[in-house]
Amino acid sequence: MTQQEIHEVEQGIRPPESVKMTLEEFLEHDVEGYEYIKGELVPLAPLSREHGEISVNVIRYLDAHVYANKLGCLYTAETTFQVGERTAKPDVAFVATAQLTGDKTKGFAIPPDLAIEVVSPSDVQAHIVEKVFAYLGAGTRLVWVIEPVSKTVTVYRSETDIEMLTREDTLTGEDVVPGFSCPVVHLFE
Repeated sequence: MTQQEIHEVEQGIRPPESVKMTLEEFLEHDVEGYEYIKGELVPLAPLSREHGEISVNVIRYLDAHVYANKLGCLYTAETTFQVGERTAKPDVAFVATAQLTGDKTKGFAIPPDLAIEVVSPSDVQAHIVEKVFAYLGAGTRLVWVIEPVSKTVTVYRSETDIEMLTREDTLTGEDVVPGFSCPVVHLFE
């Protein structure tokens, strides 16, 4: 795969299915606007203003705690993580200090400790759950799926340990982001 081919895919000149690349090549070149799933480049869904506002709210509350307690770093949707045999670009991700190794000029060759996905209007529920299970299967310790329509957060600890929080509940970082808590309603303000 050449830089020219990557540029053409990112600009919409070349169809993504015409480009063949390995997981290692994707991690090396990190094609903007795409994730790598089962050997194919898969475009990311277009994001809404509401999606951006919720993502910023998550970052506002979570980053203040992570930074103040020197727990690690947060990353936005532009950052690529290897999640098993695929890649993912969570809307917000947390990586604990102990995992912050490797080349900073490339994506992560590991999954995040906490992956946060904000559901977009064009998202398909089955694809969201598949992605959540891919995170968990690869070693992500906690996944939050934030649903703007119902104003809920579904917390995934494993494929069988799942909890839905409403606006009346408090979201916590559990043992992944120790000491973090935030009323769910604050994420939707």
